[in-house]
Amino acid sequence: MEALIERWMPLIEQVWDRVYQPWTLYQIGIVLLLFGFSYMVSHYVEPPLERWVRGIKINPGFLRVLAALLRRVEWIVFVPLCYFAYQILNEYTWPWNTFIIRTAYTLAFAWLVISVLSRAIRNRQLARLTAWIAWGLVALNLTGNLEAAASTLDALSFSVGEMRVSALLVVQALALLIGLTWLATNTGNYVETRIRNMTDLTPSLQVLIGKLVKIFLVVLAIVVALNTVGIDLTALAVFSGAVGVGLGFGLQKVVSNFISGVIILLDKSIKPGDTISLNETFGWIRELRSRFVSVVTRDGREFLIPNEDFITEKVINWSFTDKLVRLDVDFGVAYDSDPHQIMNLAIEAAESVERVSRVRKPVCWMTEFGDSSLNFKARFWISDPQNGLTNIRGQVLLALWDSFKDHGVGIPFPHREIIMRTPVEIEGRAPVFGGGEAAATTSDVKD
Repeated sequence: MEALIERWMPLIEQVWDRVYQPWTLYQIGIVLLLFGFSYMVSHYVEPPLERWVRGIKINPGFLRVLAALLRRVEWIVFVPLCYFAYQILNEYTWPWNTFIIRTAYTLAFAWLVISVLSRAIRNRQLARLTAWIAWGLVALNLTGNLEAAASTLDALSFSVGEMRVSALLVVQALALLIGLTWLATNTGNYVETRIRNMTDLTPSLQVLIGKLVKIFLVVLAIVVALNTVGIDLTALAVFSGAVGVGLGFGLQKVVSNFISGVIILLDKSIKPGDTISLNETFGWIRELRSRFVSVVTRDGREFLIPNEDFITEKVINWSFTDKLVRLDVDFGVAYDSDPHQIMNLAIEAAESVERVSRVRKPVCWMTEFGDSSLNFKARFWISDPQNGLTNIRGQVLLALWDSFKDHGVGIPFPHREIIMRTPVEIEGRAPVFGGGEAAATTSDVKD
């Protein structure tokens, strides 16, 4: 600690001596006055500009940068004002006395550029942290204190075996790791988007290639970041082996789901757009991820089902080989109906429904002589099971109802005849309600 104080004390004394000057105080006052004026201007200019930006339709990425720029109107106004003030003071006073206003101008300009460019990072907290770190480095460099700060961080160190670990090394490693990982992730997303636009590849192969490219880029970014800062990866072999054993037990399900996802993509058992049934879940596959499969049901709910379930459980893929799915509808008619006419009417009714396939014609068969009706089964095909099964069955039943009603075909309801083998005697009584006439009749049954 004493060494750090001795190293920074001359700089502190130099800054104090420079600040404790009348002309320096004048420049600080000018800077504060210009920033106050810029803040007042932004207070009146920003709202109409923001409403204007929200009304235009341009590229979303450019729109995000433009919105970030317009939200910093005070800095946009302050930078040119500070620059003009610096030029005036530099022209009519002593140039070596304009250190404060020159530093304020350069730092403000650097902050404006860095804060706007950092909006390329969609995470707001990460973008703000990146902007502050970048501006801090620029500020140290402009004031000539970057080397002193680096040497101070390098002095805070400890040794792990033959490797020396310092605060500067940790900061450099984290900065490179975060930057390269972010670059690799965004590059992988871009490549994955381009691969999905390749119609020559199957959906499963598109997802598999995209995931492999993204994983390769992220691993490459980590290796490059560690090697750049001088960390020998072979020194971490023993430590990584021990950590790997622990992670193997702790992340067993995660690894199992990852391997199951790779198997699913390779054997093409399911793919985006397929309609599947798994236990009580019926829906269509929206996306295949490395850990789970996104399945959207008819009621709008999205189930994130682990990949392992698609390997170990019984899965019904309604569109594995093709999207044609056969559905059955059972119905019955009265015994006085003509079965041949009923089958023809059922086929015509099914064909009148829009979603019923015209590739494979509907059929209808008589199945049995029921207790109260002649029972039939109508079979038809659809090519869009993801749009629902219950609704298409309901449409076919309504079409059957309309057709039977138009042709006078009766649909019986169940009825039963009860034959009493023992004679019964019924006696009627007339209960009196309020002294009036009999309003109802009750029956007493005697054996």
